Amino acid sequence: MKKYLLLLAAVLFASVAVFAQNAADLITKANEDMKNRKYPEAFEKYDKAMKNLGDVKVEPAINFNIGYAAMQAGKNEEALVYLDKAIEADANVSKSWEYKAAIYNKTEDYKSALASFEKAIEKAIETSDGENIPENIPALVFNAGIVAFRLNEYQKTIDFFDKAIEVEFKAEDAYMRKAAAQKKMGDDEAYKNTLITANEKIPEDKKIAAALSNIYVGEANGIYKTTVDALNAANKKVNDGVWTLEDDAYKKEIAKTKTEFKKAVDLLGNAAKLDDTNENAKKLLEVCKGLL
Repeated sequence: MKKYLLLLAAVLFASVAVFAQNAADLITKANEDMKNRKYPEAFEKYDKAMKNLGDVKVEPAINFNIGYAAMQAGKNEEALVYLDKAIEADANVSKSWEYKAAIYNKTEDYKSALASFEKAIEKAIETSDGENIPENIPALVFNAGIVAFRLNEYQKTIDFFDKAIEVEFKAEDAYMRKAAAQKKMGDDEAYKNTLITANEKIPEDKKIAAALSNIYVGEANGIYKTTVDALNAANKKVNDGVWTLEDDAYKKEIAKTKTEFKKAVDLLGNAAKLDDTNENAKKLLEVCKGLL
């Protein structure tokens, strides 16, 4: 019986040793696959090794590598598991949250994506030197802004894109997205002011210029319609015999309409200057000029 137990122990020890050797070999091969960007192969080897480690000691940071390999291999659930293990082990925490956010964004779980981006930003700031902006912060705040917009969290959207603008990360796009959030909130004045600022800062950007041009056309069109109505009303009073063309009341009303048409002309001139392809601006400009 004693001989049997000794034999069994020897067999078990040998099995553990084999598992350990296999796990070590798999991890080595997986590391090589990672270098060659063979992510599906790397994840398969890593995952198999981690499930049969035996007495092999591995650094907690390996969970981050495995999570990244899984993410690149399209194995989202597995990636989240390993990235959570990396976070728990305090290994590449900010980056782990960033990759979790990317996975949630890809799977359209935008609420979880935004929460993950916010954690990634928080952890990046925590580990910074307090003087320099962590290098991954600009992209994080920009992407968080995109997700916040999808969730209709417009004030958060504005706050995130303000940070992106502050560090000059994709400023052109950040201004446009910030303006879009303000438009969604019904704050037309803030929407316009953001585009004015953006155009002043980045005058060469055609999208910003075109958006601002359209605002001016819209304002001019409103002035044009109101002023045409006033002009028609004044002429109707003349036709109805209430006024004559020489009455001061009529002349005063006509003078007002010319002042308003001049405002429209100025707006349309700015619109055409901002965007020389804006045909609406050009057409309305000629009409308003003809009424002066």
